[in-house]
Amino acid sequence: MEGVKAPTFADVLEARARIAPHLPRTPLREDPPLGRLVGTTVFVKHENHLPTGAFKVRGGINLASQLGPAERERGVVASSTGNHGQSVALGARLFGVKATICVPENANPVKVGAMRDLGADVLSHGADFDDAREHAERLAREHGFRYIHSGNEPLLIAGVATATLELLEDEPRIDTIIVPVGGGSGAAGAAIVAKTIAPSIRVIGVQSASAPAAYRSWRERKLVDDEMRTFAEGLATRVAFELPQQIMWELLDDFVLVSDDEIRAAQRAMIESTRNLIEAAGASPLAAALSLHDTLAGKRVALIASGGNASPEQLRELLAG
Repeated sequence: MEGVKAPTFADVLEARARIAPHLPRTPLREDPPLGRLVGTTVFVKHENHLPTGAFKVRGGINLASQLGPAERERGVVASSTGNHGQSVALGARLFGVKATICVPENANPVKVGAMRDLGADVLSHGADFDDAREHAERLAREHGFRYIHSGNEPLLIAGVATATLELLEDEPRIDTIIVPVGGGSGAAGAAIVAKTIAPSIRVIGVQSASAPAAYRSWRERKLVDDEMRTFAEGLATRVAFELPQQIMWELLDDFVLVSDDEIRAAQRAMIESTRNLIEAAGASPLAAALSLHDTLAGKRVALIASGGNASPEQLRELLAG
């Protein structure tokens, strides 16, 4: 992206200092039952323990802390299926900024309610994330809001990268990290940190085969659009984001697709094994690990449980399946 630089490891360290007063470290736990499923040693990084129930709040607070006086006065706008919106809402609340969040009309009600509880104005628009994104961009132009893109923001990527910094401090012997990909900020941040600390660490992204735009863009080394039919809203993008892709093109070791059925099975397994509420996107790394079973033998694998914001209706459908 012209004029936008990828964050560095130094930026991640600065982000950690900014967000530390506001967020707890999240636990990294070895999970023997999941290890037996995958056939190797498995750890889970529980980003679902953060105040918004998802990893993106790390980026929202980092970015909000760096808004200038004029941006704070005008307010911010973002589009989201839920977790990015919560992160922007909480960051804005902490620093006294008005936030407007555009969501798809069928957005997860748990996440929508949380955004409103954090003080954001939530506007429903369109059938999917990208419809909501286009509406947010229009509002930014019309009202002068500071538009916070969910992927093309160096401060967001530096913020979410602090999860991998914690992970490797807690367990330096991890040699494979599997990260969900919707827009790609989490995988980009993980790769920046892992490749700085130990280039031998493999960082693997995972996306639903029912929404493969980011996967195809990484494979083809160009930005492409694709269909978006996945039930996992955290993975539900039909366009690729330029800045995360540029970072992933350089640093990501592998990228896999899994089916929605595999994600559902992984979500059930993670809820049962971890005794935690894990949303679909947060379970996709386990689905990827199971698909990569043979290549992970003997590895120490960390799964990023990116969030736990599943609605009661989603859970009923999952457990009935």
